[in-house]
Parts: sequence; C-alpha cells; structure tokens
Amino acid sequence: MKTSDASRSGGQAGRRNRAFTLLEIMIASGILFLCLFAILQLLSTSLRNARVLQRSIVDPGMIAAELSLTNKLTEGPLERGLGSFEKLYPDFRYDGEITEVGTNLFQVDFVVYRRTGDHGVESRMSILLFRPESTKVGQLNRF
Repeated sequence: MKTSDASRSGGQAGRRNRAFTLLEIMIASGILFLCLFAILQLLSTSLRNARVLQRSIVDPGMIAAELSLTNKLTEGPLERGLGSFEKLYPDFRYDGEITEVGTNLFQVDFVVYRRTGDHGVESRMSILLFRPESTKVGQLNRF
C-alpha cells in the first residue's frame, strides 16, 4: 500500500504543476480583453478620421440634367427643389442664375455650396440650353 499512496501523492503534485489556477486564468483573460479593447479603439478612431477626411464629390450635372427636362426657362435665379439633389446630398445646397445670351439661348450657371463646415464653394458649372418656348421676363407673347 505504501507504493500506491506514494504514487497518488506524486500524481496529485504533478497535476498541480501542470494546470493553471483560476487566478492565473482571470489575469490572462483581463490582459487579453484590455489588449482587444485598445485595438478596437484605435481601429474605430482611425475609421472615424478617415471618414472626416474623405470629401464627397458633388456633381452639379445632376441639377443640369433635371433642368434640361424643362421646356421653358425664365431669366433670373434658379428655382429651388429641382429634382432629388437635396435628398441625395443633404450636406449641400445649390444656387444658380439663368440669363438669355441669344434668341431663345439661355446660359445657366450653377454653384454648389457645402452647408456644414467651411460653407465654401464646392463646384461650379455653366451650360447652354436652347428653349424656343421660353420668353424673357416682362416680354408679352405676340400672336
């Protein structure tokens, strides 16, 4: 029996040396979670900074395309609410001026502004449209 008692005590001592205690596992888990959260914080910060630096390019050609669908133009400022520009680009607004440069030939100047931030001019565009049905402001239709 002495040999069996000695083997039992030696077996238990061997198991204690090979296994981790609950305290060691808790400390290792805490260090792992601290490292993971630090990495996630760095990742989210860098993604947010990349989004801030990324500037969306706004094409005033969308406004020109919507305006080209109209049959009549009137000299003066461009009307608001043209098409779905403000729905697609909520951070931008546009202004425009329509001037007659020839007989029924109109020049339309577009300027797109940023609503937030520096409020600077984002882009400019000018187009020429021929609209025979259009009249000058104040001009009477002659039959």
